[in-house]
Amino acid sequence: MAAKVFESIGKFGLVLAITGGMMNSALYNVDAGHRAVIFDQFRGVQDFVEGEGTHFLIPWVQKPIIFDCRSRPYNVPVITGSKNLQKVNITLCILFRPVASQLPWIFTSIGQDYDKRALPSVTTEILKSVVAHFDAGELITQRELVSRQVRDDLTERAANFGIILDDVSLTHLTFEKEFTEMVEAKQVAQQEAESARFLVEKAEQQKKVAIISAEGDSKAARLIANSLASAGDGLIELCKLEAAEDIAYQLSRSQNITYLPPGQSVLLQPPR
Repeated sequence: MAAKVFESIGKFGLVLAITGGMMNSALYNVDAGHRAVIFDQFRGVQDFVEGEGTHFLIPWVQKPIIFDCRSRPYNVPVITGSKNLQKVNITLCILFRPVASQLPWIFTSIGQDYDKRALPSVTTEILKSVVAHFDAGELITQRELVSRQVRDDLTERAANFGIILDDVSLTHLTFEKEFTEMVEAKQVAQQEAESARFLVEKAEQQKKVAIISAEGDSKAARLIANSLASAGDGLIELCKLEAAEDIAYQLSRSQNITYLPPGQSVLLQPPR
């Protein structure tokens, strides 16, 4: 009797285990930010896309293909040439995600690793096309324009592959060592030329100041000579009186002078 009971329990456990395994095989989860495409062994890739949550499928017949639909970064290094034939090293950083409604087509036409198959070739082509319209100097001074042009063209091309670009940025842009050294030497020469131009302008200004000062002194000397010629000794006497008045004022403020004898000439015998 006990053997039959244990046998029944074993059969029930086996049936329960098989049922649980089948139920577990018939369920799958789609995490947040992900989508699932169903591949059917008989009908191929299904046209619908499953969202987040737990879903049912037919075990051993259907298989879920999970896609990450969140924005992810992708760096593409490219070596290309500018308009003036200078070699340029550019690294483009892309934030991309797939169009959820086009996931069945993406999986069928490109594959689950669509980013590694489509983005490098498209990005390289667009970068080479855009950079070829700018010379090396414009790539530096008009970097924002170059980045915007690359973003617009790349967004349009990526849409053909069911890819959305949330951001496109030029994170690295360098030239060959020879060209970089040539640019630095040119900048140094320009700075030296500006410095020499400043010194020349400064010398010219100093020359003008000296000429104006000399002309003023000459004019003043002519005025004094004319005054002396016209006024005779009267101007000299007036200058003596003004000088004597000034000296007397200065002596009166000195603590060492308390009395000035009358009849002494202040001009000829200043106090010691």
